[in-house]
Amino acid sequence: MRKMWKRIKFVFTFRRSIPFLKDFFLSKEVALVNKMLSIGLIIGYFFLPLDLIPDFFAIIGLLDDIAVFTFVLQQIVKMAPHSMKEKHKMI
Repeated sequence: MRKMWKRIKFVFTFRRSIPFLKDFFLSKEVALVNKMLSIGLIIGYFFLPLDLIPDFFAIIGLLDDIAVFTFVLQQIVKMAPHSMKEKHKMI
């Protein structure tokens, strides 16, 4: 339950993630492999038409999209250096 609450909180604090993502992709501390993997996850999220719940079910259909998006952002945060996580309070 705690992990689920953490993911929900992460979605509502997405604005804070934008400067973090900018620093992540522009930083020399982050390995090129991690940046490419992150870009692959983002592109895969947008271009793979796999939905667990179809979007025509309105709000319920968007929940799986939010879950996948949150998962991708959390993976990017995990790949970031500790100093960057501290700087943006992503710990």
